[in-house]
Amino acid sequence: MSYSQLYRWVMICLLPHMQPLVFARFCNPSDAKSHSQAMKQLMPHAKFLIFFDVGLPMEQDE
Repeated sequence: MSYSQLYRWVMICLLPHMQPLVFARFCNPSDAKSHSQAMKQLMPHAKFLIFFDVGLPMEQDE
């Protein structure tokens, strides 16, 4: 089991004129929400999205 499979809640940072960045991963949504609120105070112009990563396997070309 990998790190990304254990920590399914993902926080994305959206900065102007930049690609979205996976900022952090969490094992429960309340930790992600708390971290997001703290980061909004430190970076008021950034936007943060929290979502659940279902981790679908990639299709293999045969």
